[in-house]
Parts: sequence; C-alpha cells; structure tokens
Amino acid sequence: MFDPSQKLAIYMEGALDNDSGKMGFGLMRFSKHPIVCVIDSKYKNQSVQKAVGLPYEIPVVGSVEEAIAEQAEIMVLGIAPSGGRFPAEWDTPIAYALSHGLSLINGLHDDLNARFGHLLTTNSIWDVRKPQHAYPIATGKAATLPNKRILMIGTDMAAGKMTAGLELYAALKQKEIRTGFVPTGQIGITLMGNGIPLDAIKVDQAAGAVEQAVMEEANKDIVIIEGQGSLAHPGSTATLPLIRGAQPTHFILCHKAAYSYLRYPVSHIPIPPLDDFIQLNEAVATVCGSQQAAKTIGIALNTVGLDETTAKAKIEEIVQLTGLPTTDVVRFGVEELVDAIEKC
Repeated sequence: MFDPSQKLAIYMEGALDNDSGKMGFGLMRFSKHPIVCVIDSKYKNQSVQKAVGLPYEIPVVGSVEEAIAEQAEIMVLGIAPSGGRFPAEWDTPIAYALSHGLSLINGLHDDLNARFGHLLTTNSIWDVRKPQHAYPIATGKAATLPNKRILMIGTDMAAGKMTAGLELYAALKQKEIRTGFVPTGQIGITLMGNGIPLDAIKVDQAAGAVEQAVMEEANKDIVIIEGQGSLAHPGSTATLPLIRGAQPTHFILCHKAAYSYLRYPVSHIPIPPLDDFIQLNEAVATVCGSQQAAKTIGIALNTVGLDETTAKAKIEEIVQLTGLPTTDVVRFGVEELVDAIEKC
C-alpha cells in the first residue's frame, strides 16, 4: 500500500505499557518501514527501551506535532482498543496529522476515509480492516492441496499467534523453503500488505475468505496461517472458520505462560489444561474423521512476565505434559519449531 522507505510514527497514546498496544509492538518488531518515533505523552523524551524495556531504541514523543518534526510521513494507529472501535478523543490528533500531510494506517473497524477523507490532499488513509464486498462459501477444497498448512491456534486472545507465525515464516524463508503466510488480522495485513480482515467479514463467508486466501498460496510447500481468537474464549468466533477454511494439516499452539485464566474481561474462566485443549482443537478439525486431520506439532510459549529461570522451567513442564517441542520464539529462538515443521 505504501512505499517501505516512507517513515512511520506509531500512535500509542496511553498504550505503550499495556497489551492494547499490540499493533504498535508488532510493527516495531517486523515493519520494513523506518520507524522515527512512537507517540505516547506519558513516556516522552525517552526511548521505547528505557520506557518499557522492549529492545527498541525508538524515541518516544508526546504529540503528533513532534512526530512531524521527526519527519514522519505515515502515522499508524498502534492501539487496538476493546472491540476495535475508534475513540472520539482521537479526533483531534488524527485530524491534525492528516491536515498536516501525514498519511494514516488504520487497523480499527471504523472507516476513517469516510470520517476524515475531506482532510486529504496528496496523502491517504489505508483502512486495513476493510473486507472485499463478498467471499465464496467454503467447500473444504484446501484439503486437496499437497502442501503443509500450519494454523497458529491459541489458548486465549493476544497469546502471540501472529508473532510466532511471522517468526516461523521468516525462518523458513531464510532456509529457502517455499513458504506462504496468510495474514488474518490488522497487524499481519499491515506488515504483509495483503490478507483478510477476518473479524470484519460476514460470519457465513469467513471460512470461504480463509479458503480463498489459502488456495492463493497453493504453490507453496508450507503455508503459515495467522491464528485469531481461541476455542476457549466465550467471545471468539474466529478459530472455527480458520480451521474449516484452511483445512490445516498441523497446528502450533500458542500460550501465554504467566496466565492460568483468560484475560480480562473473562478472567473468571480458567485456561484448560494444554494437553486437553490440544485434543479439543484436533477433534474439532477432524469432525469425527470426516474432514482433514490436523496434528499439533509444537507449542509457542509467550513467557513475558517470567524471569529466564522460571521461563525455562515452564517450558520443561509443558514438554513433560504434552511431549511436544516447546519454546518462546522471541526469547529462545524458533529452531525447535522449524525442525518440527520440517519433520512432520
């Protein structure tokens, strides 16, 4: 959508130090664009590393005006508020950015071209979560493909599915294996420049949208499908159309090691035992043997919040429980999971 040489400012007001900033964190890790600053007035005049301990020497500024002074060309909404809705208090900073020539990448559900299009001159707005008009109904035809289709599944929202998937994709590409990546959420679409905004697609067409995207990767030997939501979450409907549309041959389970319960606002619900949860996802995939069987081949553990000793002990505990290769792909690397993919 945009030239990767263009400079980004990531708008993260009030979100640099919490999970709602996951869009911004994903861009910091994977974006091909140079990132000139992050906007969060709470931490202005610091770096991201100094402010929140993440390994990025990106300066933090306190306003859009300061971002423009840093020669930003595109502003990205790096925050994913609950429900993906655009807060009214963002009207002023976004209008200022657009009227001063910045382009905008919007990963929220709202159509910001409709809301702010009158402010555009030579700049533009990319509404990432804008689906195509209609998608076909899924027929299960992805099961006819001879490739490996690996769906990232999670025990909860924000468990690291996108990050683990992109790390695996990059590692497999580095080994010169023909690998595709199917983005299904706003971060993956923004990074890859294509994909399907799964949570913005009519529920009856969601599996068909996934199937269409997977079929477009038919010439790849391995296809990594970005996961969304969780079968364990009462508010999530995303995993089932991913399974039906992708007809995955394999799963990689993503889990946040420090959590025993789902995240707020459903933190009264316990996360199921991982071995039982693996069996549930595999049973849903095969539908009593009538559809493509999917085998779980590894676990991508997100050990944020744990010290290194505790993280390694947690990994060993999960290996003993499940018998599956387990690693934190950010902290300890992807090699074990890449090996599992190559051997399956």
